[in-house]
Amino acid sequence: MSVALCLSALGGAVLAALPGPAFTLSWTHSVEKTEWREDWRIEEGRLVLTEARVKGTGAGMELPPGTRLADGWWVWAPAVPPLERLVLAASSFTPDHELCAGEACRPLHGWIDGPVPSPLEIKPCP
Repeated sequence: MSVALCLSALGGAVLAALPGPAFTLSWTHSVEKTEWREDWRIEEGRLVLTEARVKGTGAGMELPPGTRLADGWWVWAPAVPPLERLVLAASSFTPDHELCAGEACRPLHGWIDGPVPSPLEIKPCP
């Protein structure tokens, strides 16, 4: 069985199906202007956050115990239970989220034919 990641308007039709089972989501923190990245995997029909990385600290970016510095990134394994979906809201204060899946990395609007709805839902494809 092939695993894919679906992007859709919240509760709406699928706008894009991306190769799975792993993907990286990155964005710029709206206040600190610092890059943040999260690595996710699809396991048993759910999204599992395997690692988070941030280039700095500041407002709303407190680092949890066990964080280590590696190649200029603060890195940790978040204690987040598996999720059925992620919901992203666009901000006019930051650039578009970037999503890497398969061998490609693109801004979210580069995966969808047309404007990115806000909020956008990311979940395993049925």
